[in-house]
Amino acid sequence: MKFVVKKTSNGQFRFNLVASNGQTVATSETYTRKAAALDTIASIQKNAGAADVSDETAG
Repeated sequence: MKFVVKKTSNGQFRFNLVASNGQTVATSETYTRKAAALDTIASIQKNAGAADVSDETAG
C-alpha cells in the first residue's frame, strides 16, 4: 500500500491510500496546507497499525 498526495482543483490537498493493485481504499478530507496532509499520513503510519475495529452494524 502507499499514500498518494494530490492537489485538488481549488489548490487544496488530499491523499488516497492505494492498494498494491491500484485500487483506492481510502480518501482523506481536504487540507489547506500540504504539510497538514503529510502530518496526518505520518500519524496514521505511526498510530493506526494496532487500531481496534468497532463494528456498529449490529442492531
